[in-house]
Amino acid sequence: MTVFDKAALSLQNSPARWLVTGVAGFIGSNILEKLLSLGQTVTGLDNYCTGYKANLESVRASVGDKAWANFRMVEGDITDPAACREACTGVQYVLHQAALGSVPRSIEDPITSDRVNVGGFVNMLTAAKEAKVKRFVYASSSSVYGDHPVLPKVEEQIGNQLSPYAVTKLTNELYANVFGTCYGLQAIGLRYFNIFGPRQDPDGAYAAVIPKWFDALLRGDTVYVNGDGETSRDFCFVENAVRANMLAAVSQHPEAHGKAYNVACGTRTTLNELYVLLRDLAATKNPEAAKAKPVYREERAGDVRHSLANITRARTLLGYEPLIQIKEGLDMAASWYFELAARSA
Repeated sequence: MTVFDKAALSLQNSPARWLVTGVAGFIGSNILEKLLSLGQTVTGLDNYCTGYKANLESVRASVGDKAWANFRMVEGDITDPAACREACTGVQYVLHQAALGSVPRSIEDPITSDRVNVGGFVNMLTAAKEAKVKRFVYASSSSVYGDHPVLPKVEEQIGNQLSPYAVTKLTNELYANVFGTCYGLQAIGLRYFNIFGPRQDPDGAYAAVIPKWFDALLRGDTVYVNGDGETSRDFCFVENAVRANMLAAVSQHPEAHGKAYNVACGTRTTLNELYVLLRDLAATKNPEAAKAKPVYREERAGDVRHSLANITRARTLLGYEPLIQIKEGLDMAASWYFELAARSA
């Protein structure tokens, strides 16, 4: 039995009250599904800016009406302090996923990224502090490492941030630590490394690479690769991130809180290698994809060349293990993208 299994069993025997912000988004909805399946009581907060009501309906269909009855939705924005206070009422654990993601989006509009990712974050910290929550777990990002050249990335060593988005996430970590020092709020940051999986949006200018490429291959559209394809990332299946959130919330290790943790698999995949994996999966539904070739173009501003995580701290203090590696995760996510493509055909 893994550390996560023991924690999940403990929660089933003693249900808690949770808040998931960004609950209608990709990661948030996956967290919601896991919590409800474990018999937990969950409040969700979302303004549906980048999340979708369809994601919540998907969760409801998955967990059933009995579990769904333990969910309360607050439609609101984290930039609104009143909405944050309402959502935190009666909550023991906060899993804060709400943010405006995307490096390119932040470069185009740094003011909005700051208003949501920093201003909204402080609103949530304040509401959690006033509600006297047990622990505040929040989504940080591997982007905080910036131009630091050492691989794998260890939490204590960061470089110069390369985008406004990265700055907002580093600022989140600084604010979380200050709230711990000044107010005693137990906060834990999770530096996500390229999370992927079901419910990740393939549409829009800021879509992540895996859903965007998979959708293009299924449709017979062109796949564009930024750079020469030898850029590498530590891709991490969403179920690993869900487990990390819950472990961070309930960890009893005396040194667990007040830190940021890498959430990844500790392995590196180049974009060229990723393309082959996705092409072969897509070809099982669209045989023409087997002959598809990507088009290479200029690298994107704000992107780092390589990303790889050291996950020792998360293993040691949280009991985190990446149980699903990239190939298995892609196999598990494929059916969702097949269904999505079929619905939109």
